[in-house]
Amino acid sequence: MAVVTDAAGLDLRQFLRRGDRIVIGQACGEPSTLIDALIAQGRDIGELSAFIATSFSGQLTPEAADSFAISSMGAIGALRSLTAAHRLSVIPAHVSQIGPMIEQGIIGCDVAFVQVSPADADGNHSFGLISDHVQAAVAKARVVIAEVNDQVPFTYGELLPAARIDVAVQVSRPPVEVAPAKIGPTDEAIARFAAAYIGDGAVLQTGVGATPDAILRLLHDRKDLGVHSGMLGDGLVELVEAGVVTNARKAIDTGVSINGALIGTRRLYDFAHRNPLIRMCATSYTHDAAVLARLERLVTINSAMEVDLTGQVNAEQSGSTYLGGTGGQVDFVRAGARSPGGRSIIALPATAKGGKLSRIAPALSGPVTTARSDVDVIVTEFGAAELKGQTLAERTRRLIAIAHPDFREELDRSAHDIQRRGF
Repeated sequence: MAVVTDAAGLDLRQFLRRGDRIVIGQACGEPSTLIDALIAQGRDIGELSAFIATSFSGQLTPEAADSFAISSMGAIGALRSLTAAHRLSVIPAHVSQIGPMIEQGIIGCDVAFVQVSPADADGNHSFGLISDHVQAAVAKARVVIAEVNDQVPFTYGELLPAARIDVAVQVSRPPVEVAPAKIGPTDEAIARFAAAYIGDGAVLQTGVGATPDAILRLLHDRKDLGVHSGMLGDGLVELVEAGVVTNARKAIDTGVSINGALIGTRRLYDFAHRNPLIRMCATSYTHDAAVLARLERLVTINSAMEVDLTGQVNAEQSGSTYLGGTGGQVDFVRAGARSPGGRSIIALPATAKGGKLSRIAPALSGPVTTARSDVDVIVTEFGAAELKGQTLAERTRRLIAIAHPDFREELDRSAHDIQRRGF
């Protein structure tokens, strides 16, 4: 039987051992009360480490890293402050790899920190706002500590039996929210080019942010769109309520939006509460190549920091500054590019630093996140460059055409050798 306590009575020293490795629920599923306790008590326990995939709570600051070591798959959300202070250890990995690495012990998980909804009549808790790899963490952990939050929606998918919880911490606090980003003219211009690839019956994978939201706003005249994504934001609510997203034409999971993480506001959470039209799934399903291969007309939309003249994509690091992560980009880029009737889109502004730097670059300033052999379509506010099946020389021409006009002459000079040699 689980130990039941409230936040004031939680003493982690009763359950954690020196040197324990903790996996923490991510994004809007962050168990904020447990994180507070870990920050306050972790140093006394000693040599603790924690893995969290993304964080939007703002709790994991460089000062928090004085209490325990922190690792992640990238600097997504508030984790950027940790990389700037050199207090985050980055594990390069696709989202689809995180769960298996926890299962295999490559990412250590002695303790799982999760946030869940109150139990249903059968004694089962919902994972609420995330599913992704938390199930793998719960299965592997010696100790499962669950923050049972009565403000977390009950969502359908894999459930957590009360009997699997070792420590249940009863709380009532608003879950982490991520407000919609402000959409600007550049986002709208990118969206117009990207939306042209999304037809009736398409199945969407997208992230959250200004550009994805701008794209979704242009889809209200489409019919029977479907959703199979690693994350969803508030934009989904509008499309479902408008009758645009029905999932009616999906070959699998017909009538249901498949998702791994809800990242948004109370509007999204209330919409998802006990809504059978949304199913929360682990990454072993949302990002699985065999599952994705069964989806026709899959259109995947992802972002990048820069793209080189041959189509290599960097979504992680700019020089010595780590800003992003591998995420699920490669999993979905490959799936969209191979889907019958589908497309894979990498969308990014043409410039950075107030227009002083071209994001279409002669060479990447950071690592290759997505290989040029996997890339399909690159979109900026100046157009769409279809790269799949094109020669390296032709790729340079198409990418220069969607670069900012101020940089095209310079890029032409950089592309000369590729165009002359053919590689």
